Amino acid sequence: MERKISRIHLTSEPNIAHFLQVSWEKTLESGFVITLTDGHSAWTGTVSESEISQEADDMAMEKGKYVDELRKALVSGAGPADVYTFNFSKESCYFFFEKNLKDVSFRLGSFNLEKVENPAEVIRELICYCLDTIAENEAKNEHLQKENERLLRDWNDVQGRFEKCVNAKEALETDLYKRFILVLNEKKTKIRSLHNKLLNTAQEQEKDIKQEGETTICSEMTADRDPVYDESTDEENENQPDPSGSASAAVSKDDSIISSLDVIDIAPSRKRRQRMQKNLGTEPKMAPQEHQFQEKEKKLEN
Repeated sequence: MERKISRIHLTSEPNIAHFLQVSWEKTLESGFVITLTDGHSAWTGTVSESEISQEADDMAMEKGKYVDELRKALVSGAGPADVYTFNFSKESCYFFFEKNLKDVSFRLGSFNLEKVENPAEVIRELICYCLDTIAENEAKNEHLQKENERLLRDWNDVQGRFEKCVNAKEALETDLYKRFILVLNEKKTKIRSLHNKLLNTAQEQEKDIKQEGETTICSEMTADRDPVYDESTDEENENQPDPSGSASAAVSKDDSIISSLDVIDIAPSRKRRQRMQKNLGTEPKMAPQEHQFQEKEKKLEN
């Protein structure tokens, strides 16, 4: 059985504290037992479910809402103390309570009680219940205190682990950042080295292209100068035989050629070197004078 004990002040005797006990088996809606005492006398009564329904009909309220109002007034003690007022007539044993709404008040419920023949037993029961409730609450408080201490230790432990994790995380981040900086610097060095290498390669290629261009220009200039050296000089033109000349001049030249033991090439040495380079690997060409000398010898032998 559940019960609830509260201290109330009656409107007829505001200076005397009265104690009100409400007990029920299942729910407050199914009925309850009410007990009132001033410490000397005691009164009790039973409220059935039908009486609760009748009161709700008289108040023109739904039964569930009316039961909630009963719980607030008799059990919960919700709201300010002047919201619900209680009154009791010892002569008629009539107990009723009202609810105040601003300037308006209405009767919320009323019950007929009976005087208890042995009030000491009721008061003793109320005191025992209060002491048992206090002991139970103290035990609950002690258990809750121990639970709070355990939770506080766990919290401190978790906080310590959390701080260690934070420190480890910061250390790991610092280490990773340092490694990242090292890798980044290495990558920058490699990129810079590769860039310099590519730049040097490009410069070397440009230099080689420039040298090849200069070599080509020099070869073209040399090729342009070669025909000049292939032409005969003025001295060679003077020593060459004149095809339109007289026979006596030819004979005198032939005699001079025969009389001379050595044939001197009056062409410049540079011209001879140039001819030797061009005619390397081929048969040397005979000079016109030597060809005439051979023809002259053939005529004399005949």
